[in-house]
Amino acid sequence: MNKNLEAYQNYLEKEKKYSALTLKAYVGDVNVFVNYLNLYHNEIQLEEVNYSVIRSWMVLLVESGLSNKSVNRKISSLKSFYKFLLKIKEIKINPLLKHKSLKIPKKIQIPFSEKEIQNVFQVNQFSDDFEGIRNQLILELFYATGIRRIELINLKIQNVDFSNKVIKVLGKRNKERIVPLLQCTEEVLKKYIQVRNCEKKMLSNDVLILSKKGNKVSESFVYRLINDYFSTVSLKVKKSPHVLRHSFATHLLNNGADLNSVKELLGHASLSSTQVYTHSSLTELKKVYQEAHPRNQ
Repeated sequence: MNKNLEAYQNYLEKEKKYSALTLKAYVGDVNVFVNYLNLYHNEIQLEEVNYSVIRSWMVLLVESGLSNKSVNRKISSLKSFYKFLLKIKEIKINPLLKHKSLKIPKKIQIPFSEKEIQNVFQVNQFSDDFEGIRNQLILELFYATGIRRIELINLKIQNVDFSNKVIKVLGKRNKERIVPLLQCTEEVLKKYIQVRNCEKKMLSNDVLILSKKGNKVSESFVYRLINDYFSTVSLKVKKSPHVLRHSFATHLLNNGADLNSVKELLGHASLSSTQVYTHSSLTELKKVYQEAHPRNQ
C-alpha cells in the first residue's frame, strides 16, 4: 500500500474515528483509483494526479454502468484523500478542489402512512415467546425512535436507561445521541429483557437484540423482518427499516414537530440531511391549506 494511503487510513481510524465499514469504503474507493492508474497511467504517481486524469476515470466508471450516485461517492472518497495530502503537505493543490458532483435524479421516498403503522401492530399478533417479543421490539424501536438499522443492531443492554426513559444511540462517525423512549416502547423493552434473561446462552452477550441462538442479528435479517411484517398491511414497493425511519420523521413533522428537533432525534449532522423528509409534510401542509384558505371555499 502507498505510504500516504496507509497514513490516510490511520488518520480516518485514529483521528476521525470512522467505523470499520466507513473506513473500508473510503480506502476501497481510493484503491479502485490506484488500480485505474496502474492500468492506464502507470507513469503517474498518486500524488502527481491532475483533474483531467480523474475526469477520465469518471468517464470510464460511468461507461461501465456505474450510477452517478456511486461515482460521486468514489470521487468524494478521493477528494477526502487529497484533502488529507494537502493537510500533511504532500501536495500543494487538491486536484478536486473545483469539482462539481454529477447530477442525481431525486427519488421520492414514500413513507408508511400512520394507518399502516397502526395496522402493523394490530394485524400481526406477536407471540409471547422470545422471538415474538423481540420482533415486536424491533418494530417499536424503529418507529418510536427513528433509529438506523445498523444502530439498532449495535445497541447494547447498557444503552437502555429506564430511570430516565431514554436510550443512548451510537450513530455515524461514533457520534452519540440520546433518544427518548415512549411508554409503549419501554414496556416492550422490559418484557423483552425479562424473557432474554431467562435464556442462559444470552446472558454473556451485551448486545440487546439477539437471535434465538444468542447471536447478534444481521442487517439482512432485520430487513427481511420489516419487509415481512409490512407486507401484511402495505402495498408499497419498498418496505424497509429506512422507510420506517422515514415514516418516523415524516409523522413527527406532520404533527407539529420542528425540523431542528427531528434533526437531533435522527442524528443528522446538518438540517439539509433532514430536509429530504419534508416533502411528505408538504403534502399534509397543502391539504390543510386547501381546506382552510377562504379563497378555496
